[in-house]
Amino acid sequence: MLNESEADWFHLDVMDGRFVPNISYGLPVIEQISKTTDKICDVHLMIEEPERYAEAFKQAGADILTVHWETCVHLHRNIQQIHSLDMQAGVALNPHTPVHFLQDILQDIDLVLIMSVNPGFGGQKFIPHSLKKIEELRRMIDDAKLNVKIEVDGGITLDNAKQIIAAGADVLVAGSTVFKSANPKETIRQLKNAGESFQ
Repeated sequence: MLNESEADWFHLDVMDGRFVPNISYGLPVIEQISKTTDKICDVHLMIEEPERYAEAFKQAGADILTVHWETCVHLHRNIQQIHSLDMQAGVALNPHTPVHFLQDILQDIDLVLIMSVNPGFGGQKFIPHSLKKIEELRRMIDDAKLNVKIEVDGGITLDNAKQIIAAGADVLVAGSTVFKSANPKETIRQLKNAGESFQ
């Protein structure tokens, strides 16, 4: 169904039960997904010590690897590692983390993932303050004339997608809205019509 839908990417959440209070799937599942699709595999690591696993996720088929600002003591080194493995590098920010913390790394990354819910569980409501963070980040990127995508994950619905894109988002991640829909492919189409890129 997802392969036949208008979704551009597969957003794959990896949780370790340490950084976030939940456990999801890991390398074997991502490897199987990457074998069954030609779409971009956008892997979001909600894990401690992501540098220990970056190479394995590349081998499993990740095209984009996103790490959390909150877990990376040496973030620039993490970004260098991801790029050295020929993947695009993303940095995720939890709801409480200000976007200006990325000021000195923004030119080195391909994507910023704004978490618009607290990471770890699906089905949560969008945190309204996320819109201000998206707008601020959009200004930072545009002022520096950078080619960095803004991805937003959490509480994305048909009701708020256009507002989120208007704030400056390039990529929307939706789970519950799609998979609880009576017609997931049509829901994806409607979300896709709200902006240029949907996953």
